Amino acid sequence: MSRPPGRKQENYKISRELFVLTYGALVAQLCKDYEKDEDVNTCLDRMGYGIGVRLIDDFLAHSAVKKCRSYSETADMIAQVAFKMYLGVTPSVRCSSAAGNEFSLILDKNPLVDFVEELPAERASLCYCNLLCGVIRGALEMVHLAAEVTFLQDRLKGDAVTEIGITFLRKAEDRKHKRN
Repeated sequence: MSRPPGRKQENYKISRELFVLTYGALVAQLCKDYEKDEDVNTCLDRMGYGIGVRLIDDFLAHSAVKKCRSYSETADMIAQVAFKMYLGVTPSVRCSSAAGNEFSLILDKNPLVDFVEELPAERASLCYCNLLCGVIRGALEMVHLAAEVTFLQDRLKGDAVTEIGITFLRKAEDRKHKRN
């Protein structure tokens, strides 16, 4: 169905509480569907990846950011612009390697766990917010940055902070096709 000419597309926003509760219901359903935490973690990562692949277009269209020239600029952009834009929080960024390709995003407050007190004992290896890792990985891949994204620490597991590790693997080379 097409939109009548001259009518602007409306941007809909849902309340943060509704989003967090819906996410919790999603994770709960996945826990019912899969016996192993690793399968739930993989499913959340895969779902997040699909979201990240699509979300990068919205991010680039609405953030008016310039091209990042280094991994540290990219990590700062993720923390200061993307997290603020979509989750309403700004994690701190810490470089974790001398090579400058490993970073940690440290979340003092993780909005996805607002209504979660703790993980059940039988779900100790569940990475409740693994969707975020997939979103970051998918978005980075769409701007030609291969990365490994994992949770290093999680408050739901008793750690002092929530920490997401990003390791940039390589920059995709711009390939110019030659005519034979």
